[in-house]
Amino acid sequence: MTTTATTTYGNLQGSGDDGIVVFRGIPYAQPPIGPLRFGPSEPPEPWSGLRDATTFSPIPMQAASAVTAGLNLAAEPAEDCLTLNVWTPSPDDARRPVMVYFHGGAFLTGAGSMPMYHGKHLARRGDVVVVTVNYRLGLFGYLRGIDVCGDALPSTGNEGLLDQLAALQWVRQEIAAFGGDPENVTVFGQSAGAISISAMLAMPRARGLFQKAILQSGSALLQTPATANGVMERILADVGLAPREAGRLRDLPAAQLLEIQTRVTPRAAGVAYRPVADGEEVPLDPFAAIAAGSAAGIPLLAGTTLEEWKFFRRLDPELDSLTDDGLLARLADSGTEVHAGDSVQFDPAEAITTYRQSRAARGEGTSAPDLWQAIMGDRRFRVPVSRLAELQAAHTRDVYAYLFTWRSPAWNGQLGAGHVVEVPFVFGTLDAPDSQDLVPPGSPTGMLPEQMQDAWIAFARTGRPASSRLPAWEPYAAPRRQTMLLGADCALVDAPYEAERRFWETHTEAGTLHQAAVRR
Repeated sequence: MTTTATTTYGNLQGSGDDGIVVFRGIPYAQPPIGPLRFGPSEPPEPWSGLRDATTFSPIPMQAASAVTAGLNLAAEPAEDCLTLNVWTPSPDDARRPVMVYFHGGAFLTGAGSMPMYHGKHLARRGDVVVVTVNYRLGLFGYLRGIDVCGDALPSTGNEGLLDQLAALQWVRQEIAAFGGDPENVTVFGQSAGAISISAMLAMPRARGLFQKAILQSGSALLQTPATANGVMERILADVGLAPREAGRLRDLPAAQLLEIQTRVTPRAAGVAYRPVADGEEVPLDPFAAIAAGSAAGIPLLAGTTLEEWKFFRRLDPELDSLTDDGLLARLADSGTEVHAGDSVQFDPAEAITTYRQSRAARGEGTSAPDLWQAIMGDRRFRVPVSRLAELQAAHTRDVYAYLFTWRSPAWNGQLGAGHVVEVPFVFGTLDAPDSQDLVPPGSPTGMLPEQMQDAWIAFARTGRPASSRLPAWEPYAAPRRQTMLLGADCALVDAPYEAERRFWETHTEAGTLHQAAVRR
């Protein structure tokens, strides 16, 4: 088995793994340290000789996950993290479909090296090349300084997103040396990764870097410049720097910056870091850009889990004691963070009535905690993803929707079909240590992992998730809104949970979804 590859920057030594060749820790950019901290990534420096690519690089700077210990990594974080990993059947000239994965983690945690994301099973099952990517997280990648600090710290807040584009540029330039086809690249990502891809669909700079896209539980709900500027002001106030002195943040130890981030913008208070819809790199209204055809011709596979918000219950210790009055107060709270394009006004009581009636008709729970989780899962995930799919379908026939309905028995049955649960099904990594907090060993998964892998692989190969293991999967289009249910039983259905979707559709303007951002 050949385990070496030749790139523009130098030669790489990978290693074999059960019939697949793996190249780990390949630099796609220079380390973003010193004067490059908070700046756009720069191409990597070439090297001489044979570079070892048999071990993963450090993970991006991050604190421990507040949601689940299963998603924490034992590796030490470092700023020198802008690397990617490649799983390939062979580094030859076969020009296989390429699948590039951007991980989730609220733009605060995660890494392309997490065992859940290892690409061996996908690469072998589908004869495809799988790439996973590290990108800067938290304030290291999403701290916007240009408005508040000017030239003292001209960061745009999109540096982490631009890291991902730099990785895609590397893929376009180098992936042929690993047996991949640079003209058949599918980006796929979950949560923060899907949000990033949604932004890319609106970005002129991203055009041509990929040919297909898969969005798992994420849509183009980005940060506004005003909200991002508020984060910058809070950071400066905490460290006692005037805006003209902001450049001194480049001189602080990375561990100190991480401590400042954790203290000033704690995860439990909401998402303070994400791409910024600044009107320059990213259009001010990404949904409007997609509606206008910014991603015309790019096939899209998009969906969510059925019970997204159950994953976040560990950030919400008061959930179990939530009353109807408390639910009403939560929904009426106008003090939450605002994302780009958000201007929705809705009647919380109407939302409660709509969801309670719809869930009761289906025989589902109608307690205040049940309604909170259902409303927030739709508000933050399912409805925005559906809206983006609908907008893209106006320009591309090959748009497909799914709803992952398999309920995990994890967390004493409280996780259900929660956020992230579908990811190890897609990668075939249910035995990975970070998967088992979400899908305990021995869970009755049936053939669903293989069904999903085959659909994702088929989509990467052809732009259609056709699989002999699934019913015929028709493109998504209003008014039928054909959606594949992926669960213990798989079926193509029309417009699932339509009453709830219609409730949010009444809170749109100019064809663009506007949602109040929520605690996450």
